[in-house]
Amino acid sequence: MTVDALPRQAEHDAAAPGGLGRRQVHAVAACYFVASFAALGLPPYLTAILPGLGDPQGRWAGVLYIVPTVFSALGAPLWGRLADRYGRKRLLLRAQLGLAVSFLLAGAADSLPAFTLALVLQGFLGGTFAATNGYLAAALDGARLSRALTLMQGSARAALVAAPILVGALSPWIDPHRQYLLMAVLPLTAAVFLSLLPEPGRPEARATTESASASDPDPGSATAATPTSTTADEPPGRTPLRVLYGLEFAFVFATIISFPYLIAMAEERLPGVSGTTTGVLFALPHLCYLAFAARTHTAFLHRPHTGIALGFGFVALGLAGHSVADSLPAFVAVRLLLGAGLTLGLVCLSVLAAEACRGRAPGRLFGSLEFVSKGGAVAAGAVAALVNGRFGATSPVLVGTAAALLAAVAATALSSRSRQRWSRS
Repeated sequence: MTVDALPRQAEHDAAAPGGLGRRQVHAVAACYFVASFAALGLPPYLTAILPGLGDPQGRWAGVLYIVPTVFSALGAPLWGRLADRYGRKRLLLRAQLGLAVSFLLAGAADSLPAFTLALVLQGFLGGTFAATNGYLAAALDGARLSRALTLMQGSARAALVAAPILVGALSPWIDPHRQYLLMAVLPLTAAVFLSLLPEPGRPEARATTESASASDPDPGSATAATPTSTTADEPPGRTPLRVLYGLEFAFVFATIISFPYLIAMAEERLPGVSGTTTGVLFALPHLCYLAFAARTHTAFLHRPHTGIALGFGFVALGLAGHSVADSLPAFVAVRLLLGAGLTLGLVCLSVLAAEACRGRAPGRLFGSLEFVSKGGAVAAGAVAALVNGRFGATSPVLVGTAAALLAAVAATALSSRSRQRWSRS
């Protein structure tokens, strides 16, 4: 993984009291990588797993693919609030151990209902995104936090590229279904390493906010599960939470909607293309992130609204290009455009999330952010399946183009307002 998102200065190597040093943040990123590796490597092989569980045609693959995502979204706000109350390290360990238990159950399942239950538990008991980011936000602040969040995204991108390849390479010797048993070792190993890290301290401003939040609605209530905020409560110059959540939802929706049917589109437009080539095409945007995320963070650290607007613009251009690309060079070009948008968007969303953490309980914030993010992914998968069934493999990228264009206009307006506030101050 080439994302080097943390400073190299010697003073950052040692952790401040209650904080995390550079090496410790990299250790957290490595643990996040192995958790993401296990969770992302096996779902693409559901169509090969389900025939052995009583579904010969793999008709339930599409539904089961999003089951962990749905239940991760439902559980994230609750786990985030519990992390603020009982300790971020404890809840991060819970997430890793929850993944391990669910993988063991999935690998041992001998029926479709048992396997489905294991995937439900994977989503609900996992939630490593919110747990990891909440842990980091309790120890880091400002630019260091946004760099760390950028690094965590790099861990997930690296896992998304590498995991399916390894699972495929192991398949001749170990059935993908039984590889769940093997993958359970990864979050268990991560939990061991995380247990050696400190419980991060809480800045005074954040602690004050957290004590005030004790009077909020019960974590299990419907109102608590849905992220809310009022613009009037925001300090001048800081993005309101509702805006951050809206940008997150729109970005995830626009980028994810092209994933499920990309391979089918490439095979339709490029007759005779090899599986290796289509795999590389799928991975290109994520490789762009790994190569350029650190530089992008440096360039847009103080202008994230501009970066997110540009990101949506590049995503729209890339997705529109998918609808007309009919050669391998054209596909490479549009995938690189999408990669530029993915990099800009993810990095600038990390900067905005780091800003939003100041004075707030980080577990609650990142739990809500994961709720929104997973909601965008589920909506993208559902819309992609609907329009693909009615209008063909090109239709999901056209819907994504329209969503990205609308979001680009809104983000441009936000960027203009942000510059006006800055010039007045």
